Amino acid sequence: MNAEQNAEQKINTIQAINWALDDALAKHSNVILFGEEVADPEGGGVLKATQGLSSKYGANRVRSTPISEMGFVGAAVGAAIAGMRPVAEIMLMNFVAVCMDQITNHAAKLRFMSGGQTHVPLVLRTMTGTGFQQGGQHSDFLEAWFCHTPGIKVVMPSNPADAYGLMLGAIEDDDPVLYVEHLASYWNPGAAPKRGQAIALGKARIARPGKDVTLIGYSRSMLDIPVVAETLAKDGIDCEIIDLRTVSPLDMETILNSVKKTRRAVVVHEAVRSFGVGAEVSARIHEALFRELKAPVQRVASKDSPVPFAKQLEAAFIYSHADIEQAVRHTMA
Repeated sequence: MNAEQNAEQKINTIQAINWALDDALAKHSNVILFGEEVADPEGGGVLKATQGLSSKYGANRVRSTPISEMGFVGAAVGAAIAGMRPVAEIMLMNFVAVCMDQITNHAAKLRFMSGGQTHVPLVLRTMTGTGFQQGGQHSDFLEAWFCHTPGIKVVMPSNPADAYGLMLGAIEDDDPVLYVEHLASYWNPGAAPKRGQAIALGKARIARPGKDVTLIGYSRSMLDIPVVAETLAKDGIDCEIIDLRTVSPLDMETILNSVKKTRRAVVVHEAVRSFGVGAEVSARIHEALFRELKAPVQRVASKDSPVPFAKQLEAAFIYSHADIEQAVRHTMA
C-alpha cells in the first residue's frame, strides 16, 4: 500500500490497536501480550482487538489468563523487570481496583526505589465509557487515580491514528503506562495511521486552530468538542481545540501557549468533576497566566455520582453539548 492509499484508508480504533500490537510483536521479540480472552481460542479479545495475534505469534507470546487481574498484572510487572515488554489487558477500567497494589506500589515505584536501576516497561490496556447501561462498576473514568501516582504515565487516545501511534509509543517507553481506550469510540472510522510510526508520550495535539477560546479535552470529549466548536463558529466564536492524548504527564507548553493567545479556556472530560484532570489543568493555567486571563477557566465534566444504570439517569449523569457551549459562552461574556 502506498502512502497516498494509506492516507485515504479509514479504520476504526479496534483495528488500530490490533495493527499496533501486531507491529510491536513483529518488531520486538521481547513484547508479550496477555489478559483475559486475548488469545484466538478464547475469541481474540472481548471486542476482537487481539484477534489473529496468538495464531500468528504463538501462545508463548500471546496468552489468555485466568480471571485474576491481581495475578496477571503481578506477572506482567515481574516480566517487565526481567527484560520483557508486556502488554496486559485489564478488560474494564473499574477492574484496576482489583490490582491497585501491583500498579501503584510496585510498577510505579520500582524505578524510584531502585535509584533508576530498574525500569518497568509495562503497558496496561483497559477500556471504559458511559452510554451502554453497564452500571456503576463497569463505566468509570478513573484516570485521576493514576495521574496522582508518580511513576506511571496515562494515555487516552481519541481517534484510530492516535490509538495506533500512542500504543507503539507506550510499548517503547521504559516506564509503566496505563493506556485507556474509550468504548463508544471503538467503531468510529478515522484516517489510517502510518504503519511503524510511534507517537511520543507527553505531547498534545492541536486539533483545530482558533483565536477566541481554548477547548481542552481527551478521549470521549474529543468526539463532542468539535461538534460544539462548529456550532459556536456560526456565531463568530473561533475555538482552538487541544487533544491532550497523554493525560499524565501533561503537555503544559502546548496548553499555555494556546491560552496565552486566546486568554480563555474550557476543559472537558467524561470523568466526574471533583478532583479530576480538569481541576489540575485549570489550576496550572491560573497559576501561570492569572493576570492574562480574560475569564476564569471553566470545567465541564460528569456529575459527582457513580454511573447510573437506567438509560435516562445515565444520560443525565454525563455532560451534554449544551454544557460545553454554555461554558464557552460564559467565558466569552
